[in-house]
Amino acid sequence: MQAHAPHPREPLSRELLLIGGGHSHVAVVRALGMRPVPGLRVTVVSRDVHTPYSGMLPGLVAGHYGFDDCHIDLRPLCEASGVRLIHGEVDALDPARQSVRIAGRESLRYDWASINIGSRPALGGIEGATAHGISVKPIDRFLAHWLALLEDLRANPRPCRLLIVGGGAAGVEIALACAWRARQALGAQAALFSVGIVNAAPVLLPSHNALVRRYFRRELERRGIVLHSGARVAAVDAQGVMLADGRRLQAEQLVWATQAGAPAWPAAAGLACDANGFVRVDACLRSLSHPNVFAAGDIAALPEPCPKSGVYAVREGQALALGLRRVALGGEPVVYRPQRRFLSLVSTGDRRAVVSRGPLFAAGAWAWRWKDRIDRAFMAMYRVEPAAPPEPGEAPAMRCGGCAAKIGGDALGRVLADLARPPREGVEAGMDIGDDAAVLAPPPGQRLIQSVDYFRGFIDDPFLVGQVAAVHALGDLLAMGARPHSALAIATVPYATPRVMEQTLGQLMQGALKTLDAEGVALIGGHSSEGAELAFGLSVNGYAAPGEILYKSGLRDGHALVLTKAIGTGTLLAANGAAAAVGRWIDGALAGMTQSSRAAADILRRHGAAACTDITGFGLLGHLLEMLRASGTGARLSIDAVPVLEGARECLGRGYRSSLHESNRANLAALVQPLSAAPAQALEVLLDPQTAGGLLAGIPLARAQSCVAELRAAGYPACAVIGSCSAAAGPGGVLID
Repeated sequence: MQAHAPHPREPLSRELLLIGGGHSHVAVVRALGMRPVPGLRVTVVSRDVHTPYSGMLPGLVAGHYGFDDCHIDLRPLCEASGVRLIHGEVDALDPARQSVRIAGRESLRYDWASINIGSRPALGGIEGATAHGISVKPIDRFLAHWLALLEDLRANPRPCRLLIVGGGAAGVEIALACAWRARQALGAQAALFSVGIVNAAPVLLPSHNALVRRYFRRELERRGIVLHSGARVAAVDAQGVMLADGRRLQAEQLVWATQAGAPAWPAAAGLACDANGFVRVDACLRSLSHPNVFAAGDIAALPEPCPKSGVYAVREGQALALGLRRVALGGEPVVYRPQRRFLSLVSTGDRRAVVSRGPLFAAGAWAWRWKDRIDRAFMAMYRVEPAAPPEPGEAPAMRCGGCAAKIGGDALGRVLADLARPPREGVEAGMDIGDDAAVLAPPPGQRLIQSVDYFRGFIDDPFLVGQVAAVHALGDLLAMGARPHSALAIATVPYATPRVMEQTLGQLMQGALKTLDAEGVALIGGHSSEGAELAFGLSVNGYAAPGEILYKSGLRDGHALVLTKAIGTGTLLAANGAAAAVGRWIDGALAGMTQSSRAAADILRRHGAAACTDITGFGLLGHLLEMLRASGTGARLSIDAVPVLEGARECLGRGYRSSLHESNRANLAALVQPLSAAPAQALEVLLDPQTAGGLLAGIPLARAQSCVAELRAAGYPACAVIGSCSAAAGPGGVLID
């Protein structure tokens, strides 16, 4: 899929919410990205940014594939498609208000919603099932558990019995894949590892023909995998399982691969569901009880029951994409007609597979190669070819700008009503009064410290933009030793219908308040306007006693330079805008950008910080130079000690740079010659502009390591001593080691 320039800004008037990033919804994202519907904003809310492709997961467990081979990266796919991605999990739906609740943030409203969240093994009725064992789904948790188990068995060899509950295709494939991987990973110790399958049905693979079942029974025997058929699990404890017939099976590890189960919230929302909690839909994949809600994949209960298989979810995605397009344009959805039979490809753990369709059967290494080609071709449809980076010296296309008019008073009033907070000490008049300006009462003997920051949206999620903008703005106060007190917001919202603009503004402000509330900062007012694109900022106020203020001029020869967060957000966000960044790289950057520096500032102060600044637009080198020039000293910087976010160097190497990066290049003139062996490329990350970056402080050398240890214990794992102040570099100079 080719990444493209952003879609033209149409006035947004309708909201399509895709709950989950499963096989059906990735098809919808791709289809609507290639042919967007004017005025329709499409949002994906997904627990996982990397969507696993079920057809390749046994190969991943067996070690034949890497993580990226069999996961669809939603971040670049959504970016290239002009679709908003919210990394979160829906835990409730309110059809009356047409809204969903997302854990840890404000609710989202919709005009149409579609649910494609897959399924998990149904464990109801089995005593102890939820307390013991791990489910195959969600796959990310199972994989982490499986890889940790292998590593533990390598380091501490011991007998280990792995028991898989479920004799369908998923259970059989996982059993064979685990047995194969254990032999490869454990070597001579593999004899201590055994695998068994408990199958409640009287036969293995009940949905396949007799030839397939016979073949896999032989395969299990050949691999030493013990099969217990017609054995229903009644109870589970730490030592194994108790079967309904009274037998007990010992197991150190238990894996659930039973029939599919549904989460509770669709039924709790009042959607029509079947006895197992799956959403009942008509032939158009539309809820029987709520016509503006659709469902596809495992979570859907079709009029004609179908297996819970990714094969159906993929086919449903094509019909769902066309149907949602038609509905958004005022038409009727399309009928989905499930195939009566489909080609089944079941892997055997090693690089072989079984092919079947109805009564037909074949097996061999050629079948694995065929399956591999089919699976890779499917994944290729969702690989985004990123937009090319700008040529050296060429300005990036995406820059801040735009003029605006005020947002309507009714919409603004409703948003402000939702933001109401208890009065804060020192605020004599704020948003609760409704006057034209706020009135503050400074504490006696304290100095007022103010700062302001404002920038265009860096990601298509206003809640995150608001949250990060607040962290970014408060960083200036914390770096100077101030206690943040209050803030004024400045918001520019893309033009849309009043209802859509109100939701965008509400998400933006709720994100900011998540940070402000955690910091004990009062929101006392602000200004909102319409504009060409989302932009947000805050004017922040803080107080400090005169002797507590940290200025940039306090560095002295011998001070250790401590940095609290990894750098690299600028290049990562530039690459993300071109659909060229890996989703987990952006997740890592966002985790750092949403982390407050409040605790870090307190720790730095306790360890004798003499000077401090926050790392933002001028990059690490630029902000270090500000401190050095103000202090009249130089520094030695260890390039290898500088913490860098995962993926940042790769993005820089491919030419993706923030729009301020080239302006920061002038700071390289401060590097004292001759430089060490550090390659020029390694220096590029020092120029990278940061959003909500960490704090850089000068700490007495004797206290630097204890300071870093306390910072790491407080949740700043990337913090490091990156150098020291040194007169040898000369005032305002930097030596690179």
